[in-house]
Amino acid sequence: MADESEHPVPPPTGESLFDKIADKIHGHDSSSDSDSDKKDSSIKNKVFRLFGREKPVHSVFGGGKPADVLLWRNKKISAGVLAGATTVWIFFELLEYQLLTLVCHISILLLAVLFLWSNAHTFIHKAPPHIPVVHLPEEPFLQVASALRIEINRGFEALRTIGSGRDLKKFLIVIVGLWILSIVGSWCNFLTLFYIAFVLLHTIPVLYDKYEDKIDPLAEKALVEIKKQYAVLDAKVLSKIPKGPLKGKKLA
Repeated sequence: MADESEHPVPPPTGESLFDKIADKIHGHDSSSDSDSDKKDSSIKNKVFRLFGREKPVHSVFGGGKPADVLLWRNKKISAGVLAGATTVWIFFELLEYQLLTLVCHISILLLAVLFLWSNAHTFIHKAPPHIPVVHLPEEPFLQVASALRIEINRGFEALRTIGSGRDLKKFLIVIVGLWILSIVGSWCNFLTLFYIAFVLLHTIPVLYDKYEDKIDPLAEKALVEIKKQYAVLDAKVLSKIPKGPLKGKKLA
């Protein structure tokens, strides 16, 4: 009896334990419900973007200075690049300058200006002028060459994948695209075509970046219509094209 009075028996804790387990279960259910609600809301709030992009336009173009130039983040540099390309196109296309002739004329003009300035400076100040040394850095040229090599290799890999015959839709798109490009190339020479592509590259991305909320819904509707037309073409024409090697036929 003395032992029982000195060491009282603790009250049963079965109900409190079950209560804790139930609270944890309800808490887990509520957290899972909230997670599912978040996922549903994220799916509903997902907006269609052109070409399925998930990054901003600036990040799509690689970020950094090239993207700043294409998106006119620095208007002076972008305008200077576009003006330089326009000047080159005017000299070679409108004025019909040849590359060697243009280089020789520019060199003659620079040498004449430098010669006159050097003699005038010596006559006035009784000392030869300090002519700065001009040299081109190696790193930018290596970076451009490396980037160009990577893009050319990607193009070869894409042509190899398309030519393997695994994706008929992509094959037809590339064929139609090259055919349209060949027609455009017959209208103008390579320099004019390159200049047009250069101007479009400096105008379309910045316009899309500014009005993407209006362009993306229109692009979504156009994409849906293109898919419908392709489904009709596939049902009537493409599905009837035989695939794979012919079997059971032997030459007589």
